[in-house]
Amino acid sequence: MPPSYEASIAEPVRYIGSLQPVKETFHGNLPHAVGVHRFQAFRANRTQAPEGGNIGWTYNHAPMLAYWKNRFWLQYVSNLTGEHNPPGRDMILSSADGIHWTNPQVAFPAMQLPEIDLPDALYGDMPNLATGTYAILHQRMGFYVAPNDRLLTLGFYSYSPTTRYGPNHGQGIGRVVREVYADGSMGPIYYLRYNREMGWNESTAPRFSFYRESEDAGFLEACEALLADKLMTAQWWEEDRATDGFFTLPIREDIDPKAFNAFQRPDGVWVGLWKSQLAALSRDRGLTWSKFGRIPTLNLAGSKVWGQQADDGRYALVYNHSASMRNRWPTVVITSEDGYHFDNMLAVHVDVPQMRYQGIHKAKGPQYFRGIFPGNGNPPGDHLWVTYSQNKEDIWVTRIAVPVRGEVEEHLKENFNLLSSVTDLQNWNLYQLQWASAAIENNRSLADSPYLVLRDEEPHDYAKAEAFFPQSSRVRVAFKVYQRQIGQGTLEVEVQGPRNERPLRVRFDEEWVGFDEGSAEPDALPFSSGRWHTVEMEIDCSRSSYSVLIDGRHRLKDIEFANPAETVQRIVFRTGPWRMDVRPFLIPGAPGNNGLFQEDLAGADYKSNLTEYLIDDLVTSSF
Repeated sequence: MPPSYEASIAEPVRYIGSLQPVKETFHGNLPHAVGVHRFQAFRANRTQAPEGGNIGWTYNHAPMLAYWKNRFWLQYVSNLTGEHNPPGRDMILSSADGIHWTNPQVAFPAMQLPEIDLPDALYGDMPNLATGTYAILHQRMGFYVAPNDRLLTLGFYSYSPTTRYGPNHGQGIGRVVREVYADGSMGPIYYLRYNREMGWNESTAPRFSFYRESEDAGFLEACEALLADKLMTAQWWEEDRATDGFFTLPIREDIDPKAFNAFQRPDGVWVGLWKSQLAALSRDRGLTWSKFGRIPTLNLAGSKVWGQQADDGRYALVYNHSASMRNRWPTVVITSEDGYHFDNMLAVHVDVPQMRYQGIHKAKGPQYFRGIFPGNGNPPGDHLWVTYSQNKEDIWVTRIAVPVRGEVEEHLKENFNLLSSVTDLQNWNLYQLQWASAAIENNRSLADSPYLVLRDEEPHDYAKAEAFFPQSSRVRVAFKVYQRQIGQGTLEVEVQGPRNERPLRVRFDEEWVGFDEGSAEPDALPFSSGRWHTVEMEIDCSRSSYSVLIDGRHRLKDIEFANPAETVQRIVFRTGPWRMDVRPFLIPGAPGNNGLFQEDLAGADYKSNLTEYLIDDLVTSSF
């Protein structure tokens, strides 16, 4: 059991592990969680907009997740280019499996505002906000599954006079709500709660009516249930900041609690988590709260933390445990038996591509992690589901296998014959982009049974799949590979250690198999497209070397490790070069404001030439 309520107020959660990330790599040199499948639900595109319209909006952030009527529901904030740049809107999409997502549709549209006399307490003597200025949406709660089984989606209309000022300081117009129906259509938009302390009410707020004007009794019942739920509405304080008694949080002038979420400990106490290491406890589901405490053992660097109880009864926190307290990586998960003592830090999302579209306050990396808030559904299967944005432009959904673990006990013997989907690969980690992904394919003209295919049409990223085997100092690895089509990329194969050591690196291009050996490169071996090749490797960490046999006749022996490793643990298949080095982003004196010092990436809106590699009969064994 956790410490008592009183004993844990000052520090409601503690990380007790010894592992800490290094700041030079996106993965932080941390062990990887096993069975992490990452899916790019939405890929921003400025000229080929998947959300419709002539221009794609390229600032996409703050996603929220729910599970209702056997579907996943995902909402996110979208601005045209940057974080505090109007216009803003909220988008919504859905999925039957959490893997394949619909195109987004507008949940709350861009809205023009009347002239606003800016509050002096926030903006001093700044001139009035001009009539016709577009609003910005900002909210930390996207969905509510009501006791009567109605699904509500919510937003908060606000504004930013300049990009320096955020929309979440109590100045906004009000919180809006509409019902989502099972077929994906939505009901009318209403104001659920006005920001009356800023002068907004039924007469002054633009465009929408108050929810009580609805004639739908079930919708009204759902709204009233939400307004009465103090745990749910604690997510609202950041935008409202009302002093009318609606909120039960013990707010002080010296704290600014943002991005609330909560889980319930085994002793019944609710743990509330916020950004900036803030936390508090409640014994009555949010009716009252302890004073705020701090969690100094979580290095959040201003980003948020998501906590929940998983299906196995254990607890998990997913967040960016920043090594530099400046950057939003690496993404980690830590776990706990009692909801207080957390340990076993494992990396979750380790791939950070270049930012394709520049914009003010677009921080680099995966960020803003949200799972499914208690009461908003629980998908079938043993997985922890989280959503987040990548570089504040793409929206991702990830499922983490439960129980969360960083090792496997059995060697690989994978011929893919019994799989209906790539997501059946339980001891694999998958990085699934919309334009670059792994899949199971069964083409009898190429093979007698199914195989794994890596497809890549993404100009600025890669497809990637990594398979785990027991941690070994001496291991044999064998697989078959077929190059069906080569576009922009090569197949890079690495055998890596548990702390991301890279002793073995093999590259397959159109004609050759190349190897890294320290600072040199051994002679390449011949390779050709359009047929299967067998690859056999013997890896000996005690001798810091490996041998390779291609097609049973082309052999290289005793290739020196590129990097030292005492043991190895996984094989990585990737359609692009390794890119974990983050030192270019840590240069002293580099610009501090993200998105202001480089151009958009060329060709980001269009697919590159297709690259395809097939993998089959992957086997590992000790020797």
